Amino acid sequence: MLPIDVAAHSSRWRGRHPLEKALLGIGLTVTAVCLPPWPGGPLVAAATLTVLLGPAGVAGRQLWRAFRIPLGFCFTGALPLLFAVGGPAGLVSLAPGGPRLAADLLLRTSAASLGLLLFAFTTPVSDVLPRLVRAGVPAPVVDVALVMYRIGFLLLDSMAQVRRAQAARLGHTGRAAVWRSLAGLAATSFVRAFDRAARLQAGLAGRGYDGALRVLVPEAALSRRFLAATAGLLAALTTLTLTLKGLYL
Repeated sequence: MLPIDVAAHSSRWRGRHPLEKALLGIGLTVTAVCLPPWPGGPLVAAATLTVLLGPAGVAGRQLWRAFRIPLGFCFTGALPLLFAVGGPAGLVSLAPGGPRLAADLLLRTSAASLGLLLFAFTTPVSDVLPRLVRAGVPAPVVDVALVMYRIGFLLLDSMAQVRRAQAARLGHTGRAAVWRSLAGLAATSFVRAFDRAARLQAGLAGRGYDGALRVLVPEAALSRRFLAATAGLLAALTTLTLTLKGLYL
């Protein structure tokens, strides 16, 4: 399992209803996107970090390891706004207002990413997908998502085994050996993917699969106190952001 999945399964909020955590995490994401980037972005990011490191109990090192990847995409998306191509200033020049636009985009996207990570770190996928059927999502769509989720971990495990075997046979000692090992890894993973899929299909057929995967869903009741706290937090962030924005203007 990936570290974020391990953290989600062992989260303090594992027993809470996924809808509660979805409203909190996605609500913070929407708030970060809709509010003015300054001071909305820093305020939403600070509130999300407080919830993640406090009540949710996410370790700071785990959070940084997961956050640094979307943060890199945030920087990559904001960087082109700094430059303008063509025009009287030359082929490539600093764009008028580029730093402000880049900073606004970076504040929005980084804060929104933290909101999504809040939901991911506290809610396992296996708790969400079966409940989507009750919400009206077609059962075959949910079944395909569950199967692909399972196959993804199987392929990651197979790739790790192949890489360990290649390293034990000195497959990473030089540049040429590394390229040969990568080619072998890709070929082996491709073959194993079809083999795993065939074995999964045979296993489902042997268990009387009739078009729907029936799994036990842990019961969880919605907490009115949690929902009220979520609404209060989002309202407070919105009010504080608009108030401070008015003072700056």
